[in-house]
Amino acid sequence: MANTSSARKRIKQNERRRLRNRALRSAIRSAVKTARAAELDRAVSRGVIHRNTAARKKSSLARSLAP
Repeated sequence: MANTSSARKRIKQNERRRLRNRALRSAIRSAVKTARAAELDRAVSRGVIHRNTAARKKSSLARSLAP
């Protein structure tokens, strides 16, 4: 356990920053996944790629964004 007051303060700061970073990282990952999935779905609807190819790529994207 921290002994000095500055060390206690540092622990509190680190915890707040950790939670904020985690929330931001999650939001960024979600945005990337949504945008990429929409792009793939559009390509499928226009007949550019096969739907199974899009599904495979979306699955791969989801795995790569997982923590």
